[in-house]
Amino acid sequence: MFTRCTFLLGVLASLLAAQPLIQPNAPKPEHGLRFSTPSMRWDEAIPLGNGMLGALLWGDGKPLRISLDRADLWDLRKVPEFYSPDYNFRTMLAWHRAGRHQDLIRLYEEPYRRPAPTKIPAGRIELSLGDEFQQTSLDLRRAVGAVEFRGTRAEVLIHAVEPVGLIRFSPSAAVALKLVAPAFAGKVEEPAAGGIGAGDLRQLGYPAARESSGENWRAYAQQGAEGFHYAVHVAWRETPGGWLAAWSIASSFEGSNPAALARGRVERALQAGFEAMLTSHARWWDAYWHASSVRLPNPILERQWYLEQYKFGSAARRGAPPISLQAVWTADDGKLPPWKGDYHHDLNTQLSYWPCSSANHLEEGLSYLDWLWKTRPAAFDWTKRFFGLPGLNVPMTADLNGAQIGGWRQYTHSATTAAWLAHHFYLHWKYSQDRRFLRERAYPYLRDAAIFLEAFTAERGPDGRRAFPISSSPEINDNRPEAWFDTVTNYDLALTRWLFAAAAELALEAGRPAEAARWRAVLGELPEFALSQKGELLIARDYPLKASHRHFSHLMAIHPLGLIDWSQGPESQRIIRASVEQLERLGTDFWTGYSFAWLANLAARARDGQKAERALEIFSTAFTLRNSFHANGDQSGKGYSKLTYRPFTLEGNFAAAAGIQEMLLQSHTGVIRIFPAVPSHWSDVAFTTLRAEGAFLVSARRLNGRTVELEILAEQGGRCRLESPFTGRILELALAPGERRLLTPDSAPDEPGRPRRSGSGRVADLLSSR
Repeated sequence: MFTRCTFLLGVLASLLAAQPLIQPNAPKPEHGLRFSTPSMRWDEAIPLGNGMLGALLWGDGKPLRISLDRADLWDLRKVPEFYSPDYNFRTMLAWHRAGRHQDLIRLYEEPYRRPAPTKIPAGRIELSLGDEFQQTSLDLRRAVGAVEFRGTRAEVLIHAVEPVGLIRFSPSAAVALKLVAPAFAGKVEEPAAGGIGAGDLRQLGYPAARESSGENWRAYAQQGAEGFHYAVHVAWRETPGGWLAAWSIASSFEGSNPAALARGRVERALQAGFEAMLTSHARWWDAYWHASSVRLPNPILERQWYLEQYKFGSAARRGAPPISLQAVWTADDGKLPPWKGDYHHDLNTQLSYWPCSSANHLEEGLSYLDWLWKTRPAAFDWTKRFFGLPGLNVPMTADLNGAQIGGWRQYTHSATTAAWLAHHFYLHWKYSQDRRFLRERAYPYLRDAAIFLEAFTAERGPDGRRAFPISSSPEINDNRPEAWFDTVTNYDLALTRWLFAAAAELALEAGRPAEAARWRAVLGELPEFALSQKGELLIARDYPLKASHRHFSHLMAIHPLGLIDWSQGPESQRIIRASVEQLERLGTDFWTGYSFAWLANLAARARDGQKAERALEIFSTAFTLRNSFHANGDQSGKGYSKLTYRPFTLEGNFAAAAGIQEMLLQSHTGVIRIFPAVPSHWSDVAFTTLRAEGAFLVSARRLNGRTVELEILAEQGGRCRLESPFTGRILELALAPGERRLLTPDSAPDEPGRPRRSGSGRVADLLSSR
C-alpha cells in the first residue's frame, strides 16, 4: 500500500512539474471584435494575416470586400539624388552651416514627395450577395473573421503558415465574385504634393493588370517597376451545404512565374478543404496563445492587450519581411499608403517590436532582426558612401531592401539609428540567452555600430569629451534648420552611451576582453546627460522641451534604454519624476496615440501604475479605430490632442501592449520584479509565462491586493535574481535548465541574494560606476 501511494504521488508530482500551476488565460469572445453595423472603410476592417499575406474584411455584402496585401509588394526604384556627388555628410553639414536650406530640402526631402519608392497594395476580392447584413466579428482565438447575413454566414481566414486565404459560405449562397486589380493604370493630371499621403496610385505609371478567368476562377498579373511583378489567383467550388473559395498572391521575388505559384497554392487549398486547413491553422494559433496571457481587472486594457497580441501574430512572422508602418494591411482607397507604408526607424519599427520579448514571442521578433541582418550590406554601403566612415549605420527611412528613401533630413540621416536598432539585437540575447545568437548576430551588430560611432565622435568638444559634429532629436523642431543642434542631444547621447556600454558587456560575454576594454574607454570619453536645474532631461544643453510634442526622444535614457532607472535611487528617481512631470505640464495638445502608449511605459518604469493605466485607457478609447488600429490622431472628440487626423500606423498599438507588460513584469536591471507598476486598486491580477531577461518564464497571481503565487521556469538555467513580492528582499535562486520553481508567501526562501560582483559588464553597472 505504501509503495502504491508513493508511486501515485510520484506520478502526480511529475504531472505538476510538467504543467504550470497558474493556467494560461486564452482570449475570450469579448476580447475580439463584433460590429452590428458594417465597416464601410478599409481602415475599420477586420484584419487577418500571417506575416506575409494580409487581408481586410469589410463591407455590407453589396459587396463584401476583402482587401488583399502581401508584405513584399514594393516599388523599389532608387532615389537618383542619393547617388549624386553632393550626397554626403560633409556637404550636408557645409550647406547647413552656410544657410543653404533650400538646397538641403531639394536634395534630401523633395525625393520623398515623389510616389516611389513605396509599398503597394495587391487588390481586392468583392463578393456580392442579396442577403441582409447582420454583423461582423473576429474570433481572436482561431484568427477567423466572420460576416453574418440573414440567410448565410461567411468565414474568412488567412492560413497561419501557408500563403493562402480561404472563404467559406455556409449554407451555400448565391455569390458573385469579382477580382479587382489596383487602379495603377491611367494618367494623373496633378501629382500629389507630398506629406502624409503621396496620392493616387496612378502616379506610379504601371500598365493595367493582365486579367484572365475561367468558369470558377479569376486571376490577374500586375507589372510593377524595374521588372518586379506579382500575381493574384482566386478560385472556388461548391461544397456539400456550402461554397468555398481560396486565394493566393505570389511575387517575382519567389520565382519567375508568380501566376503558377499562386494558382498551385489555391488548388491545393481547395483540395484540402476548409476544415482541414482550419485545423492546421488553429493549431499554430493555439501554440501562439499559449506563449503568454494576462488577466487584468481593467477590461479595456485586457481586451487591448489581446487585440495587440493578435495583430502582432498576424503581422510578424519569421521568414516574412518585418512590420512596416501598416504591415500587411496596405491602404485600399486608390491611393498610396500613409507615409508610403515604409520602414521608419525613428520609432515606428522599434516600438512595433517592444512587446515581443516579454510577451514570449521571440520567434516572431526574429523577423525584424533577420531583416536587419540581411540588409546589412546595403547599410554598410550607405554608411561608406554618405558618411565616409567605417562601421555600420542605417538609414532612418528605408525601403524593403534597406535603402535610404529620404524625408526630413535631420532624422533620415541620423548618426544613431543603427544604435537604436542594435538595442533589439541586445534584447533578444538578454531574453533568450542564445549564445550562438550572441556570437554570430548580437555582438557583431553592436560592434559594427560602435565602430561607426567611435569614428563619428572622434572630434573633441571644449570640455575635452567626444562630440557630435551635428546632432538631432526626433522630431524636435520638425524639419526646420533649428532641428539640428551644435551640441549633442540627449537622444543621440543616450543611444551612444548605451551602445558602448552594451558592446562592452557583450564583448565580455563573447570572450573578447580587449574589445570590451576598447568600448569602455570610448564610453569614458562621452559627456554626461544635459539636465535642467529641476533635474529634467533637456533636449540638448541649455535647450529644454518648450512645448507639447509627440516624440519623447529626449527621454530615451529612461525608456527604453534604462540608463536612468528608478532602482538606482533618489537622484535617478528625481530625474525620472521631473522629466515625466514636464511632459504632463506642457500638455498633450500635440501628442499622437503612440505618445500615450510611450507615456505608459515611462510611467511603469517610474512605478506609477495609475498613470500608466490612465495613459493606456486614453490610447485605447481615443486613438484607435473601432477595429483597434492606431489612428495617430484623437478620434474621441474629447480634446486629448489637437491632432485629429486618422492615418493608420501600428507602432502605437504594440507600444501599448508593451506598456501593459511593463506594469506586470520588469527585468531590465537584472532583477525580476513582479507587478512593479500595477495600480493600487488592481486587487486581482495575473499573468502567465511572460519572459524575463535571463530566459526565465514567469507566471504570477495577485489576490486581494497581495501576490499569492509566483512560478519561474528556467529555460536555460542559471542564477535568477528576484525581488521577492512577499518580503521585498532580493533573492538569488540557482535553477537548472528546465527547472520550475513555485514560490508562495509560505514557501519562498528568505535568504537575500549575494551582491553582484563589480565589473560584471552589465550596461547598468558600467554606467552607474561613473
